[in-house]
Amino acid sequence: MGRELRLHLGWRLRDYAAIGWWQAVAVVSRARPDELRADPGADVGPSPRVVVLLPGVYEPWRVLLPWARLLREHGADVHVLPELGWNRAPIPATAARVGRYLVENDLRDVTLVAHSKGGLIGKLAMLREDPDGRIADLIAVNTPFGGSRWARYFLVGAVRAFRPADATIVALAAEVEVNARITSVHTFWDPHVPEGSELAGATDVVLETPGHFRPMTDPRLVDLLVERVSGRGGAAARA
Repeated sequence: MGRELRLHLGWRLRDYAAIGWWQAVAVVSRARPDELRADPGADVGPSPRVVVLLPGVYEPWRVLLPWARLLREHGADVHVLPELGWNRAPIPATAARVGRYLVENDLRDVTLVAHSKGGLIGKLAMLREDPDGRIADLIAVNTPFGGSRWARYFLVGAVRAFRPADATIVALAAEVEVNARITSVHTFWDPHVPEGSELAGATDVVLETPGHFRPMTDPRLVDLLVERVSGRGGAAARA
């Protein structure tokens, strides 16, 4: 086994160990969505930043608890959608759910923070499910904006949806008008998305932590999230 292959194998094993642990914690956690909401009666000065979290495929919302608690600690009004379950539904249907949630809760100036599939859902919601302009921006982490070549080898529809030739992937890639409001945060080595997560016209942020899951705790991403909810600087400064 060559040195590079051993290195990549080690990265992959640590990546799966991390998501395995986070999934286990998510299953046993009793955290409630209302614990993440800003107190409407609190005197917090300026209105808190509204954040909606969107997980990846086969990720219940509690997998994103580290993000949720970080953002809440820094004053954000954090929203999650437990009804997504394990996020196996088609991307268009889930984007429609996001749009309905924003309207039903009258959320405005919203920042979407998403992992993997969640970024595709977020972009489609911006394009198709936000006629009132409620979504301000999207931070997408390790999102397969151009799909993933590995998806074609899976029989499960929830994963095959990431094929580069999938109609939703192709349509999303062709529509660029919202890209300027997207920050694509991704690692230099993602075994799940070998094509990479760069998005034309978006703010591009490259993390030093390898893998598809472990970069979710990368220090640079943590700093970016805190800066975004605190409102310091513009998009370039945040990146």
